[in-house]
Amino acid sequence: MSTTVLDVPSGTPARVATPRPGDRRLGRLSLNQRSIASWSVAQTVAGCVAAGVPSVGLWREPVAAAGLAVSARMVADAGLRVSSLCRGGFLTAAEPERQRDALSDNRRAIDEAVTLGTDTLVMVVGGLPAGSRDLVGARRRAEDAIAELVPYARARGVRLALEPMHPLYAADRGVFSTLAQSLDVAERFAVDEVGVVVDTFHLWWDPVLPAMIRRAGPRIASFQLADWITPLPPDALLSRGVPGDGHIDFAAITGMVVDAGYRGDVEVEIFNGDLWAAAGSDALETIIRRYVELVAPHLLA
Repeated sequence: MSTTVLDVPSGTPARVATPRPGDRRLGRLSLNQRSIASWSVAQTVAGCVAAGVPSVGLWREPVAAAGLAVSARMVADAGLRVSSLCRGGFLTAAEPERQRDALSDNRRAIDEAVTLGTDTLVMVVGGLPAGSRDLVGARRRAEDAIAELVPYARARGVRLALEPMHPLYAADRGVFSTLAQSLDVAERFAVDEVGVVVDTFHLWWDPVLPAMIRRAGPRIASFQLADWITPLPPDALLSRGVPGDGHIDFAAITGMVVDAGYRGDVEVEIFNGDLWAAAGSDALETIIRRYVELVAPHLLA
């Protein structure tokens, strides 16, 4: 294939050819479903099979739209792995009834992970309740809820993967802002019960990141990729860039994760309006080329 095909959305000429299905460099690549937000489960499965991407990170909403059993069968029949299920969490509500509802929903998410064939449930723990400024209290409630969920998840062979989020999202999405904070909670439990997510977009800025990734070691349950682009778009939720379009040193962070012992799938998870507006097959080609150029060379075979 030509190396002159333009990438989406930046228009930067590709530096590598799009690899064909079966290329060994694709062996650990996972497409997080939200990277191509318009695709259903069926489209995601078909797109990954056509492109030779062996793994998917699924989201609960499109899975529910397709049907849980149907989604599980489609993925299994295609021979794909499910690297993770997004997402559990949102555990910071102050009202007892809402907290009970959140715990019930997370138990359903754990069961869904089992049906889909993944042992990793990504946990976005939640932000401040409406009108609240009690960040300490929100974190405490999240910690307590995780402790309550662990026995249920352990009995079903699912690990809760705590995702620290950039401080930009502390108010509305994730009150765990650093890998250290997430590890402080995870380390209260067995390694196979609670792990952490290393997401380049959320963590690249942290001056103690190398030490925290070493500390995480076998607790790294998921490694996710997206770039930090500037200027940030008006909608901060859509501020993730395609690797190579921003400021993150993917070689360095990938090396840290490899050195820490991580050998699992590598998910590309991008929330970006331009990428979402592109044709799904074009967006996936861009993701694959950037992964092959910037990440795959730094992974162990």
